Amino acid sequence: MHSFQLSGIDHCLFEHLFELDDEQLTDLNIVRRIADASSGFPCRVSLQDADPGEEVLLLNYTHHDVNSPYRGSGPVYVRRGACRRVLPPGEVPAYVTRRVISLRAYDGAGMMVGAEVVPGPEVAAAIDRMLAAGAAAYVHLHNAPQGCFSCRVDCLSVGAGPGRVNRP
Repeated sequence: MHSFQLSGIDHCLFEHLFELDDEQLTDLNIVRRIADASSGFPCRVSLQDADPGEEVLLLNYTHHDVNSPYRGSGPVYVRRGACRRVLPPGEVPAYVTRRVISLRAYDGAGMMVGAEVVPGPEVAAAIDRMLAAGAAAYVHLHNAPQGCFSCRVDCLSVGAGPGRVNRP
């Protein structure tokens, strides 16, 4: 049984940005794009690739907002109208399994305690290994070639009951 759960970024952080015009977005260092392929525009909210023709925003997002040297931000795509997706325990979405993924494990203080790069189909096993080692409170997935943040993985607390996670 898998002891982890993947979740997307809260969509409420971005909804208002879609109402801005391109000049306003440029002032915020945000770029509006229309997906022109079925892969290459991975939405960090819905944990799905945008379909061709869908509007997305490319923006900088602080994905590791911690008080440690590992604080981090980087580019992410967000689809118009996307809602935050929290997957069932152990599920890894296709938008992850189709890519080469860098996994970065962190303890409760936001310090890195492990890292690994694996083909997408091996992500679940790599997460299980990292969490089984006991030092990791959560894991971040990144698209390895580009280095951009993909999603967060939380360790489900043993014996905490359904829906309870260990969130630092």
